[in-house]
Amino acid sequence: MKEIRIHTQYIKLTQFLKWANIAITGSEANQMIRNGMVSVNGQVELRRGRKLYPGDCVEVEGAGIYRIIGGGNTEGVSKGTDPE
Repeated sequence: MKEIRIHTQYIKLTQFLKWANIAITGSEANQMIRNGMVSVNGQVELRRGRKLYPGDCVEVEGAGIYRIIGGGNTEGVSKGTDPE
């Protein structure tokens, strides 16, 4: 099982597939999800916007099993801007 560290509270499934270098493009990630190749915590997941949190396990047909872990170094990570 490979561990993939995220630097945010959650990551969407399509973003995760790209972040983990499983899919090269968003359209490739969407196709993998639509084809039922992705399971989250043992259940086939068809929602590309599914939010993944630390502790979730993602299995991708032909690529392996990945566990989301948090608590990464956030130095240099954008925290956004306050609109006011």
